[in-house]
Amino acid sequence: MARWSGAERLQKVLSHLGVASRREAEQWIRAGRLTINGRPATLGARAEPGDQLRLDGRLVRQQRPERALPVLLCHRSPGIALLHQTDGSQSVADALPQRTGKRFMSISPLPQVDGGLELLCADGELAGRLQRAVRAHPLVYSLRVRGELSSVQEEGIRAGLLDRGATLKVLAVAAAGGSGSNRWYQIDTLGASGNDLRQLIERQGATVSRLMRIQLGTLRLERSLPRGRWRELTADEVNALLNPVPPGDAPAAVPGNPGSGP
Repeated sequence: MARWSGAERLQKVLSHLGVASRREAEQWIRAGRLTINGRPATLGARAEPGDQLRLDGRLVRQQRPERALPVLLCHRSPGIALLHQTDGSQSVADALPQRTGKRFMSISPLPQVDGGLELLCADGELAGRLQRAVRAHPLVYSLRVRGELSSVQEEGIRAGLLDRGATLKVLAVAAAGGSGSNRWYQIDTLGASGNDLRQLIERQGATVSRLMRIQLGTLRLERSLPRGRWRELTADEVNALLNPVPPGDAPAAVPGNPGSGP
């Protein structure tokens, strides 16, 4: 069983133990939900091995399994929440088996209205590292828009300019099928969030009716993984996420008709 060593900030301790992300732990501290040896914790407080940590009065375990906590690749349906909901509505996390644990953190989650490839991590410290690494990974999206994009609209998308003045790195825009009022496009980006990509498309006067993430780094959303299902990443896959490769060296997504796929 592994423990942390020496005095560490409480947020880092809880992240190391897989209890919460550092940001979530800070929120708990501000809300007065955490105590150290019976005293309310404050921001900046440090904890040592052997200190009694409690969340809402319940003792926090101070050891974690030697076995690495899982990182899951999930195929989320548009409109379905990723994590447990307080109102009892359906989420992807509700379907996970008990052995994977109950507390997960999402890595660069898509807006709930969208779907596709999502990552969940049960290790707070690892989740933080993965979140930072995702920004350097190529991400591929499949989008359905109303009507056909004009050459001017495609050029505007490639320029990548967002409302806040930032520039999104767009590597490629390609038509991917469809007819009539619904057309599919595959857009390759570098570290683009779903929100930013949707905003970029809408800045060009196009209406996005469906957005699906189909690739993150070397991870692809396999057609063999049904909606609502998940699989655990291998150690090699996690290491690949933590060590991004230049976009030119990453394998390209396999083109196909997104309308009949994920």
